[in-house]
Amino acid sequence: MKNNENGRSMVEMLGVLAIIGVLSAGGLAGYSKAMFKHKLNSTMDQITMLVTNIRTMYGTQGNYSGLQTDAINLGIIPSVMGTAMNALTNPFKGGVTITTVNARGNSAANLGAENTENPTGFVVSYSGLPTEACIALATTDFGSGAGSGFISVGVGATHPATPLGYIGSNEGKAYDMSAAITACNANGVADNATVSWYFY
Repeated sequence: MKNNENGRSMVEMLGVLAIIGVLSAGGLAGYSKAMFKHKLNSTMDQITMLVTNIRTMYGTQGNYSGLQTDAINLGIIPSVMGTAMNALTNPFKGGVTITTVNARGNSAANLGAENTENPTGFVVSYSGLPTEACIALATTDFGSGAGSGFISVGVGATHPATPLGYIGSNEGKAYDMSAAITACNANGVADNATVSWYFY
């Protein structure tokens, strides 16, 4: 006698559900990785664009006076980042701060101090960064050598993060991988880091 049952057994259905679950988990992991890479690339593009725009607009002036008040009006900052200097956001949904500094300070602490009287340099800080993004950004070379305009980078919990060096000391150097891992995993920094880039 033939059994003419149509349909699937419970074991077959569980097998199909298990396969769907594995594929979904893999798809989500791949999507998350792709989104992280997109945000990281967008961040690097934003920083490059900001620095280029700022240096171009103020190149003939000799200093960065008015940067904090005029940056939005001059079109230096892409509108996707926001329309008010005190409410700029980065691709990781953290804040962006742009301030002026005295690039001729003779120590990392002096360079890191905001300066509106003698603004020979500027600092761009991205906050709210996850640890993996912090490491990637802190180790990125934004121009080595005296002619690049890149002074230093800093990692910390607040803006501006203290830079590694200053003009004449460690100028134009990014973090090496082991130092970036340590700094980006420090207490109060991990998964909520601020990375600051200093330029003249």
